[in-house]
Amino acid sequence: MGYYLAHTTYPILFVAVLARQLCLPVPAILFLLSAGALAGSGKLSFSGILIAAVAGSVLADYVWFQAGRIGGKRVLRLLCTFTADPSYCIRRGQTTFQKRGVRLLVIAKFVPGLDGITPPLAGMLGTPTTTFLLYDAIGSSLWAGAYIGCGFLFAEELDKVSRNISSFANVVILILGVPLVVFFVWKLLILVRMIRLLRPFQLAPQQLKSRLDAGEKIGIIDLLRFEEDPENVPGIPGAIRLDPLEIRRKKQIHVPDDVSLVIYSRSRDRFVSARVAVAMRKHGIRRVQILDGGLEAWKALDLPLSAEFADTEAELNRLGVEVNPPWQALPAKKY
Repeated sequence: MGYYLAHTTYPILFVAVLARQLCLPVPAILFLLSAGALAGSGKLSFSGILIAAVAGSVLADYVWFQAGRIGGKRVLRLLCTFTADPSYCIRRGQTTFQKRGVRLLVIAKFVPGLDGITPPLAGMLGTPTTTFLLYDAIGSSLWAGAYIGCGFLFAEELDKVSRNISSFANVVILILGVPLVVFFVWKLLILVRMIRLLRPFQLAPQQLKSRLDAGEKIGIIDLLRFEEDPENVPGIPGAIRLDPLEIRRKKQIHVPDDVSLVIYSRSRDRFVSARVAVAMRKHGIRRVQILDGGLEAWKALDLPLSAEFADTEAELNRLGVEVNPPWQALPAKKY
């Protein structure tokens, strides 16, 4: 912590908290603890650092609040893209906010997963600006005050800890940090490579429509249950709206050689579809194609849409797809 003790000032603390709340990888909590320790030694004012931290937090949250008001679910999809289940991330945030209301802002920063999406949710759901700023300022004060207070109360202990672990910091970075970075880069390269390999397997909306009209055995998988909250969003006729996370729980999936699978997400971005295609290919499913441009490209051509989706089990039986263990699917639902 010696670095942060030496570099923490009011403007630095403001920028660190602002960056952290804008979802940038800045260790703002360490700056808050350091600022509290400096306040304990009389080098900084407790009220001054609290004001700087709250100002940075509220300003960043206000940016996300306005983004949510303008962009709506697109902003939530962006924030939830890299979670294990983006749809659950969005639904959980909406359900929790609708249940607790704007008061959720008071505790959101202490709840992992809610801090980032609560400000845009408040904007998307029409919270008045003054009400948002009031509750967000209260929540920011409690959050920043908690860490500043810890630094203030345990300044001596934190300084001892920082001195004791400083000699081991490089070793810890080498043992833990480097392998994690290598693993992340490796996984990213695999995904990028797979996206490139999947490019020849993209299918234009007109081609899919022609093949469906010709009666080919094609299973269409709609990923909106995975990508976002799909309520009131129609899809391609005959598609099954599937949570691809269920695929990972299956031990065996056999797709007949005369059956093709086409997957699509809502956006034109291939990232979500590529992730799912990679998972399916790991299960040995090779005849997987991605709808070029997603549902938006299909809609742009005024191709047919349907508010009703095929029953998953019935569609798998029609195509002759064998799944073990058997699919525990939700009943067909009208959106």
